[in-house]
Amino acid sequence: MLAALWGMGAASAREIYQHVGNGDGLAYTTIATVLDRLHEKALVSRKRVGKAFVYRPKVKRETLERARARDVLRRLLRSEPQPAIANLVEAVEAFDPKLLDTLARAVEDRRRSRRGS
Repeated sequence: MLAALWGMGAASAREIYQHVGNGDGLAYTTIATVLDRLHEKALVSRKRVGKAFVYRPKVKRETLERARARDVLRRLLRSEPQPAIANLVEAVEAFDPKLLDTLARAVEDRRRSRRGS
């Protein structure tokens, strides 16, 4: 639902249902429930317009994706970080070998910033 809102900007549950629900086989009530939960988690705001709520994302896609990535990495590296790091490097290389250079630069930039230079 949040992805739909990022694309739409603002929408009611009915509009989101018409946009994504029919094709994905989601029921209108499921969409309305998910939107309510997103509102409870402060990920979307809502404003009553007539009989319906219009929802807007409160968080940017990039912000949420970074938080998710941090959480996954935190859990992955918690107990035995070395194998996880080795697998991460292999996965990055398999996806795009040039990203290894980007990763190396990011590591070096981080080291420089921690040294204060």
